[in-house]
Amino acid sequence: MLRKTLEPRGYAVEEAADAYEARRRLQASRFLVVLTDLRLPAGSGFDVLQAAREADAQTPVIVMTAFGTVEEAVRAMKEGATDFLTKPVDTEHLLLLLERAMDRRRMLTNYVLLQEDYQRRFALPRLVGEDPAFKETLLAIQRAASSDATVLLLGESGTGKELLSRAVHQLSTRAKGPFVAINCAAIPEALLENELFGHEKGAFTGANARKIGKAEMAHRGTLFLDEIGDLPLPLQAKILRLVQERQFERVGGVQTLSVDVRVVAATNRDLRRAVAAREFREDLFFRLSVFPVEIPPLRRRRGDILPLAESFLERYARELGRKGMRLSEEARRALLDHHWPGNVRELQNCLERAAILCDGEEIKPQHLRLVADERGPSLADVLDLRAPLSEVSEKAAALAEEEAIRLALADTQGDRTAAAERLGVSLSTLGRRIKAMGLES
Repeated sequence: MLRKTLEPRGYAVEEAADAYEARRRLQASRFLVVLTDLRLPAGSGFDVLQAAREADAQTPVIVMTAFGTVEEAVRAMKEGATDFLTKPVDTEHLLLLLERAMDRRRMLTNYVLLQEDYQRRFALPRLVGEDPAFKETLLAIQRAASSDATVLLLGESGTGKELLSRAVHQLSTRAKGPFVAINCAAIPEALLENELFGHEKGAFTGANARKIGKAEMAHRGTLFLDEIGDLPLPLQAKILRLVQERQFERVGGVQTLSVDVRVVAATNRDLRRAVAAREFREDLFFRLSVFPVEIPPLRRRRGDILPLAESFLERYARELGRKGMRLSEEARRALLDHHWPGNVRELQNCLERAAILCDGEEIKPQHLRLVADERGPSLADVLDLRAPLSEVSEKAAALAEEEAIRLALADTQGDRTAAAERLGVSLSTLGRRIKAMGLES
């Protein structure tokens, strides 16, 4: 009767004929709500309540009882039941209690996730980027979000991989579900499996209750595996199964659990090289690479440096209660000339520091405290080596010519005639090149 009442209203219902069967199902599967009678064969509703709390202490349990045993229902609530119903069950009251119980469950889950979110600061308040290189990335993110395919975000540290993973989630059909992130490089190997998949009671010393892992918390949402290139080899097979079959076992468990998650992974490593070095499973690499998206480093999207800097400055000035702060022309040039090895994260930290150090309204270069990168940029830093060869050659030649002109002008103290003679070009040709480079004062 209960199943026929609930299923037409969109609930998926599983039945158990007695307390023993209920305990077995609770150990094997994950439920949003448990509805149990107190009087059952092969045990009682108290056994079901205990099994539900051992499976997941946050699972709401509603008990049903005859009018004459309301005292037992009160006892059940003292032991952790969420609510109780007297029989015969009023359908509208039942539906109200179920909705209230699930709202409570959702609030508790969201509370846990929000606690983790507030432990770290997001890289950007919003996606800022007008540079063509970054626009291509955003278009790829939009295409990826429209499907349920696994997405692999490739980019250096500080390029905003987690922010873009959240964009994939928010633009997808899973936007109303949870977004759960885990950094595979930040958690010791011995604890990582436990964080991902949870554990059963008694799985190890100190495991006094069942723990739900991040994979289960992301049910019907998105699981973000950051720095997956640092995932230990023993765990890669289990991640492959999760990505491929959406199945796993908790630590110390024997039951196979299924979850409905969309996996987004990110790494700053060259996974092809890691596969060749036998540091990363080839099958996992191909499974993750269904939809790869490359995020360009900040030095390859120079058109975004000043818009990002102004966005950060506005944010920190507002937080400090000092509206009206602005970048001086000298500071703007310093930002554009910097190599940004730490990418957007380095730029963010730079502007936060400058906002704190600046006593007036205008940010000067000394407030930025930029440290020169003595190594200088490599070819991969200034060129997109994945572009067609003709395009790479043309860009490399232009950069080499620009650097040669800068060096000649520096060596001749700006004497264009001497510089043209040294470069083996006419004075008019050098003038045109200087104008095209934007070096004219």
